[in-house]
Amino acid sequence: MIVDLRSDTVTKPTPEMLDAMFSADVGDDVYEEDESVNALERKAAGMFGMDDAIFCPSGTMTNQIAIKCHTVPMDEVICDESSHIYRYETGGIAFNSGASVKLLYGDRGRLTADMIEKVINPEDVCMPHSKLIVLENTCNRGGGSYYDLDEIESIYHLARLKKCNLHLDGARLFNALVETGDSMEQYGHFFDTISICLSKGLGAPVGSLLLGDIKTIRQARRIRKVLGGGMRQAGFLAAAGSYALDHHIDRLKTDHLHARVLGETLENLPYVDKLLPVDTNIVIIKLDDEVHADVYVERMRDNGILCSRFGDQLVRFVTHLDITPEMIDHTITVCKKLH
Repeated sequence: MIVDLRSDTVTKPTPEMLDAMFSADVGDDVYEEDESVNALERKAAGMFGMDDAIFCPSGTMTNQIAIKCHTVPMDEVICDESSHIYRYETGGIAFNSGASVKLLYGDRGRLTADMIEKVINPEDVCMPHSKLIVLENTCNRGGGSYYDLDEIESIYHLARLKKCNLHLDGARLFNALVETGDSMEQYGHFFDTISICLSKGLGAPVGSLLLGDIKTIRQARRIRKVLGGGMRQAGFLAAAGSYALDHHIDRLKTDHLHARVLGETLENLPYVDKLLPVDTNIVIIKLDDEVHADVYVERMRDNGILCSRFGDQLVRFVTHLDITPEMIDHTITVCKKLH
């Protein structure tokens, strides 16, 4: 048995999702004539009470488009030091937008309005304009931690006061929403733009969406085109995204249960020094100093369990819709026999 817990990006389309893909009504999306893409964009925008949306190949592209929409060269982006836009998008903020970055050290990736207010630059010819605040929810390197909506509201009011734009990297936003019960419309109210990923916990094979107002998304289409993201008969992929939004949100709770069960076992193993709180579908452990992360990951692979080295002495496991209770039981058995 192979149990792939490296990421929730490894999922395969379900038979029902494949049926939806093969029956998609497609056209040329660059001409905005692919009805399946148009339907997906309308659906997602409507769910969040926002005006419009654009379908892109990846969450990196939606994030980078949003940053470019909200900034000009010599502006500054404020984000957490562990955020995806800073660590895992290949220096895209500098390359695509010519903006600088102000890094903060939040609580497992989560920022507060007080933290942000202290680093917003005054009007000074020597300083970049503090123009964009980016939050990530859930926070990947924070072990799937998520925001309290009251804190997001505080950051929203600060952004308005300081004339900053507010973007959400919501690659795993639905994982947060099924835990908090917060509404999508509230998020749509607080953020200028939201990026949501369809190919992680929701299980679609490809794609992310950027949500925003009509003017922003119209500009986003131009930026997507120059980045090479203008797809043609993309409706086959968009149909998978629509199916995921209709059928795969509530089931994220199952992934969270699997993660908690796995975390409870890992926390008590002698070679585990620390377990980050398991809030959603991500389990991160810090190994004892005598166990090297690379060696541990290799030994797990030898036993049919795929996981990821996630930093110095850190290992990450991510549950998803292809993981069954039997797979979790098998993983626990393997973890217990390693020493």
